[in-house]
Amino acid sequence: MRSRIEAGTHSPWISRLLEERGHQVLVANARKLRLIYGEGRKTDRLDVENLARLARLDPKLLSPLRHRGETSQAHLALIRSRDAPIRSRTQLVNHVRGSVESFGKRLPKCSASSFHKRAAGRLPEALVPTLGPILETITSLTARIRAYDRELEALTEEFYPETRLLKQVPGVGMLTALAFVLTVEDPARFAGGRAVGACLGLVPGRDQSGDSDPQRRIPKLGDRMLRRLLVGSAQYLLGPFGEDSDLRRHGEKLAAHGGKSAKKRAVVAVARKLSVLQHRLWVTGEAYDPLRNAGLLPQGERLQGA
Repeated sequence: MRSRIEAGTHSPWISRLLEERGHQVLVANARKLRLIYGEGRKTDRLDVENLARLARLDPKLLSPLRHRGETSQAHLALIRSRDAPIRSRTQLVNHVRGSVESFGKRLPKCSASSFHKRAAGRLPEALVPTLGPILETITSLTARIRAYDRELEALTEEFYPETRLLKQVPGVGMLTALAFVLTVEDPARFAGGRAVGACLGLVPGRDQSGDSDPQRRIPKLGDRMLRRLLVGSAQYLLGPFGEDSDLRRHGEKLAAHGGKSAKKRAVVAVARKLSVLQHRLWVTGEAYDPLRNAGLLPQGERLQGA
C-alpha cells in the first residue's frame, strides 16, 4: 500500500513506522508544493486530498523527501546539540563585550573558548555583580561543548571511519566530515557529486523564460547546518592559511571578476565544489590530490593559472 504524508517534525518517525508495516511511503516536500502552502483556504482535509491526487497523477509532483535512518538521526542530533550551546555562548560573549565597552573599557581579543579566562579580573568593578554570573555560565557552556567534542570524536572513530577520506581536504575537520556523512548517509543515492550540491541548496536558482535566463541566488534548501559548515571550510580554503589547490584557484578566479558580491559568490561556489569533492572521495576512496585538475591542463595553461 502506498501512503502519502507531508514532511514535518514527526514525519521521520511516522514514515519509519509505516515502512516497517510494509507501506510504501511518499514524504511530500510541502515547501515545493504551492498547491498546499499557497492555498488561501488551507485545511488538513484539503491537504490530504491534494496529496492523494498528486500522488495518483505522478508521485514526482510531490518532490518526495527521503528521511535518514534512526541511527543517523540520533547521531546528527548530537551535532546539533553541540551547536546550541555554541550559539548561546557567542551571544553571551557579545553581551559581555558590549556591556564593558559601554563603560569605556575593552576586553582583550581571544577565542570564545578562552574568553571566560581572559575576561575574569578585567571587568569594571561596577559590572562584576552583573556580569560575573554570566562568565560562570560561559565557563559551563565551554565545558559542555568540550564534552560534546569528545563524544563526537569517539563516535567518529568507532562508527564512521570513512570520515578520514573527507578530512584529507585542508579546512575540513571532524565536525564537517561527520555532518556530511550523516546527512548524505548513502552516497549511492546520488547519481553524481553535482547532485549533492543541489540537494544542499548550493546551486544558484534559475528563472528561465524564453531568451531570459537570469541567475538567481542559491535557494538555501537542504540541511542548513551542513551548508554552513561547508561554507566555513570554503572560507578557510580561500583565506590566508589556505593551501594552493584546485578549489582555491577556482575561488580566486571567480573573486577576481570584481563586484560587490564576487567574493561571496566565490565562497559559495567553492563550497559547492567541495561537496562534490567530498562525495567523490567517499565513493572512490582515493587519496586527495589538491592540484588534480591542474595536472590535466596543458603546460601553458598550467603556468598561467599558477
